[in-house]
Amino acid sequence: MTASVERPIARVLPLLEPAHLDRDFDYVVPPEMDEAAQPGVRVRVRFSGRLVDGFVLERLEKTEHTGKLVRLERVVSGERVLTPEILRLVEAVAARYAGTRADVLRLAIPPRHAKTEAEEPKPVEVQEIPEVFPAWDRYLHAGSFLGAVREGKGPRAAWQALPGENWARRLAELAAVTVAGGRSAVVLVPDQRDLERVIAECTALVGDSAVGLAAGLGPTARYRRWLAALRGTARVVVGTRSTVFAPARDLGLIAIWDDGDDTYAEPRAPYSHAREVAMLRAHETGAAFMAGGFARTAEAQAIVESGWAHDLLADRAVLRQVTPRISAPGDSEAAMERDPIARAVRIPGKAFLTARKALAEGAPVLVQVPRRGYIPALSCAKCRTPARCRHCNGPLALPDSGSAAQGGPGPRTTSRDRGIAGGETAHSPSCRWCGITEAAFRCGSCGSRALRAVVIGAVRTAEELGRAFPGVPIRGSGGKSVLSEVPEGPQVVVSTIGAEPTVPGGYGVALLLDGWALLGRADLRAAEDTLRRWMSAAALVRPHGQVLVMAEPSLPTVQALVRWDPVGHARFELDGRTEVRFPPSVRFAAIDGTTDTIAELLGEAKLPGDTEVLGPVPLPFGARKPFSGDTPADVERMILRIDRAHGSALSRALIAAQAVRSSHRSDGPLRVQIDPIDIG
Repeated sequence: MTASVERPIARVLPLLEPAHLDRDFDYVVPPEMDEAAQPGVRVRVRFSGRLVDGFVLERLEKTEHTGKLVRLERVVSGERVLTPEILRLVEAVAARYAGTRADVLRLAIPPRHAKTEAEEPKPVEVQEIPEVFPAWDRYLHAGSFLGAVREGKGPRAAWQALPGENWARRLAELAAVTVAGGRSAVVLVPDQRDLERVIAECTALVGDSAVGLAAGLGPTARYRRWLAALRGTARVVVGTRSTVFAPARDLGLIAIWDDGDDTYAEPRAPYSHAREVAMLRAHETGAAFMAGGFARTAEAQAIVESGWAHDLLADRAVLRQVTPRISAPGDSEAAMERDPIARAVRIPGKAFLTARKALAEGAPVLVQVPRRGYIPALSCAKCRTPARCRHCNGPLALPDSGSAAQGGPGPRTTSRDRGIAGGETAHSPSCRWCGITEAAFRCGSCGSRALRAVVIGAVRTAEELGRAFPGVPIRGSGGKSVLSEVPEGPQVVVSTIGAEPTVPGGYGVALLLDGWALLGRADLRAAEDTLRRWMSAAALVRPHGQVLVMAEPSLPTVQALVRWDPVGHARFELDGRTEVRFPPSVRFAAIDGTTDTIAELLGEAKLPGDTEVLGPVPLPFGARKPFSGDTPADVERMILRIDRAHGSALSRALIAAQAVRSSHRSDGPLRVQIDPIDIG
């Protein structure tokens, strides 16, 4: 031990994959590294004969290790990138999601870019921020909330934005209030398009002290902006899901917009959700928290009912002034049979008349469709049973490459479907899972050979609307060509869900097609997600415009849209999940793997006594990606369910079991997810 070093021991967390190595190790600090090897810096250490990356957690005067210690190999950088606050958050997230700190750190801290790190930070002056923001006065208690944020008191709220609200501006104003109080703000948005909207508004209010973080920036620009947050020159950080870990100095607010969007769920271990991480961070730091959106998730409603957060709503009278007229004309076969164009595009005659009137008045029309392409999925034309592959039971679909021509071989369609699938199709359907072509389809339920489209895609819908409205511009938004904004004037915008562009002044009419296809999905969150998508589109319509949703009018989700009652629907969803013991009322752990690997893990796990074991069941196809090397029959899912009060105990048990399995060098496929979004 070298006497010249005051605290000669560095406690290091190596970034190692195995779960049983998620622990700290002590190393000797050489005298030449004494000044640089401070808590939070990146280092290289030798572990089991190889060099690995790690972070210094703390410096100590002595170690409890009785053997000989190894020296630090190198201090990669003197920049303290792992702050104490982020370290506590990393530990909390790893414990919440039964993961390792190394996995969380890979999400929290971007790769180093040496040249960028060596740059001198540019001084940034925050421009003068207004004292009041009158637009918030439309929401009850908003003045008190903003005042508490300015004073650093850490209020928490679930905000329901009004239809037509400039939500990006409102979030920027909230961030500006935080900066005016001397603290920093982190704002989370689902995607790049939303990021650009919010960062433009933030820059208008706080100048260059607002930065945007997203993977698409490239390593240099992203690391430069991340360092700006770490060094305190960036006071407002706007970004997608990983931005929840941004090292904003003296955090005063963390806000998330549209928390029901599935892009907030991290697809890599430990499979965390940005909303839950944001709430953990707000709880740990005492920062203010806001979950905003046009709709509301059951998870947001749960924190309101628990008292952890409070409602931030507009008065009903204000809501009536800005909400467009919403109706559900239905989707009956009899009504569509009378109009061949309506039958082709699945739009009732009333919707066509409404759209024609809006176009005649010079207003744009938005048409929202669930899918892109031509005919994404097929079902039996007689009994509506989904068309399935005989080989793997996967869904059948026609090629997206173009419309079906007449006269070729393949399963026939009925005369009712001639506007949908083009009569006798020249292309036989193929399976989306195994790719095998089905040249002789026969329904397994009724024996019919006739097929029909389950959902009409955006391309086909645009073509049919072009015939229905000759001379009117038809614009498409979706897939690789997403429009952020379209100009004013009479036009029809056909958009897939989530790709709806804005238009100055708002749309005159919005047609929400194939609602039954969204509501009929075998997904726990189908109703909640459908209402969220509908409300996001309806919010783009001007106050005196019209919204027509093609779905059964009596359904609770449709009624919630007609009344514009996202809170009531969220309460209904939460009550339903509580009754059947589904998240967020309970804690779920999904164990995915083969029969042997699941049995091995559960054999090592000392589960809490009240844990319910459900399954195994075949793993949903959409959740199989990490196991693509296995055949579908190889992969199963086991569900562990427990009361939320004991959720931490379940996570600890799974962490310990994974560590034991890792120490045995078991390498079979296995994945542990806490409260996954694709429960089914």
